[in-house]
Amino acid sequence: MQEISERPSNAIRDIFGRDKVLIGMIHCPAFPGAPRYRGAAMDAIYDACMRDAEACVEGGLHGLIIENHGDVPFSKPEDIGPETTGFMSVVTDRIARAAGIPLGVNVLANAPIPAFAIAMAGGAKFIRVNQWANAYVANEGFMEGRAAEAMRYRSLLRAEHIKVFADSHVKHGSHAIVADRSIQELTRDLAFFDADGVIATGQRTGNAATMEEIEEIGAATRLPLLVGSGVNKDNIVDILARTNGVIVASSLKHGGVWWNPVDIERVRAFRAAAEPGLEG
Repeated sequence: MQEISERPSNAIRDIFGRDKVLIGMIHCPAFPGAPRYRGAAMDAIYDACMRDAEACVEGGLHGLIIENHGDVPFSKPEDIGPETTGFMSVVTDRIARAAGIPLGVNVLANAPIPAFAIAMAGGAKFIRVNQWANAYVANEGFMEGRAAEAMRYRSLLRAEHIKVFADSHVKHGSHAIVADRSIQELTRDLAFFDADGVIATGQRTGNAATMEEIEEIGAATRLPLLVGSGVNKDNIVDILARTNGVIVASSLKHGGVWWNPVDIERVRAFRAAAEPGLEG
């Protein structure tokens, strides 16, 4: 494999102290300023996030990502207000103090600069970015990679300890504008732009990436590889055999639906199913 970056990364081991990880998602309810916010008290929103985090930790997951998934329809990065950064910083800080496991931050849609600010304020160890390099047509419209400005902002904060996990061939959009470049080339671009880990996804939330696509992305990079969509107790061992871990959300919720609370029994069943893959 041709080397693309001089920065080898073992971000999974650096952050989690192990080689294979199970990371849960905290889908925050709608915050004030978002279309679906209906006047809920802030403590009620924070408490809902804390309950999900507690269930994930008690069920045996190794890490969590805090995400403003309730803010759908998502704004483009330049339209995200400072209120989102403020509310997510409080959530991240509260969970970080209580959970005792590493946290990440994802600000939708594709907003690494607020994510770095939240991670720095709240004590998170990494951020997730859906489009780090290149560009695609997303649900929100044309979406450009923001690596250059984000990395300069990280330097400004002296936050080099906060790692970047970036999606390859990201879900919820069309890649027609880069269709002349292979998935492997798009994956290599993430390393070239100093990402610390790569995430394979399906077509939308809850949709699984195929094993063929996971293997294609994995063959293109020496960075740690995660699968970030469609993971469940039936496919987890096969996925872990090909990757360094997973980001799991919908399959841990009551009824398997992303907007429902986390079901502790589903978390326990998932963790038990994953055990053979974690030992490899």
